[in-house]
Amino acid sequence: MRIPNLVAAVAAVVALTASAALADPLPSWKQTETKTAIVAFVEGVTQPDGTDYVDPARRIAVFDNDGTLWAEQPAYFQLLFAVDRVAAMAKEDPGIAKTPALKAAAAQDFPALLETGMEGLLEVVAAAHSGMDVAGFRKQVALWLEEARHAKTGMRYDEMVYQPMLELLSYLRDKDFKTYIVSGGGVHFMRVFAEETYGIPPEQVIGTTGETSYQIVAGQPTIMKEPGIAFLDDKEGKPIAIDRAIGRRPTFAAGNSDGDLQMLQWTTAGDGPRFALLVHHTDAEREWAYDRTSHIGKLDKALDEANAKGWTVVDMKTDWKVVFPSEP
Repeated sequence: MRIPNLVAAVAAVVALTASAALADPLPSWKQTETKTAIVAFVEGVTQPDGTDYVDPARRIAVFDNDGTLWAEQPAYFQLLFAVDRVAAMAKEDPGIAKTPALKAAAAQDFPALLETGMEGLLEVVAAAHSGMDVAGFRKQVALWLEEARHAKTGMRYDEMVYQPMLELLSYLRDKDFKTYIVSGGGVHFMRVFAEETYGIPPEQVIGTTGETSYQIVAGQPTIMKEPGIAFLDDKEGKPIAIDRAIGRRPTFAAGNSDGDLQMLQWTTAGDGPRFALLVHHTDAEREWAYDRTSHIGKLDKALDEANAKGWTVVDMKTDWKVVFPSEP
């Protein structure tokens, strides 16, 4: 009798384990306090009989992009696109490299480009992002994503997305959250890949907007991209952009740097249950390790506030089984 009972017990355990694995909405997250906190919050706000229940219309989740949904080292990927674009333009017309910043970009000399400061970086972005219509720009970005490869990983840039965050996005949508990107990246740049990569449609992508104009070109109504920044969606700009574009205070917000601090403050200051998540880059082996002194994705004040206010901080090395989807 013991053997059949033992077989039945083992079979039951295996069945329960398999069922739990299939039911796990976040399989690439290790079973740590971070995952427990996320699941507890989401399940709490979606239980109709629970005290923390949030109506589906108010289930708004906002995510930064650079460093939160995909990698951002050694420089923001949109800046790498701009440098590659200026370098290609300079091959066709060497005369465009008239300033130190444009000369550095044409030579793909990043140390020299960084020495030109923010003014030089904006000059390069303006040169790469203007003088064409939105449709033409989208084609340039799509072509770059097809052809460009990251110098360290050899991967396409849109492959360097975080598998655990892709699962989190899907989990939230399965629970009737509406997911948005709220990023300092250019809105036209991100809309090229956001829907296919993240499942976030163009109308739910909020980002920095450049100057544009409406023109009739060859008899066709056209939106042209012009030099200059119309709105910078970073730091205090993020809550402003959320208010303008969404009209509701989010219940869930995720970021990774001081540029996301105000978005997390705005989210958690609302009434009722709220959740703030910070991705802390701690894994130098599988990705990069950086925080308080980084020139990209600096995480200093936001980390202090997260610790003081009890926000959830993702330790990439400790909390994630894998980083990129290509990992086994």
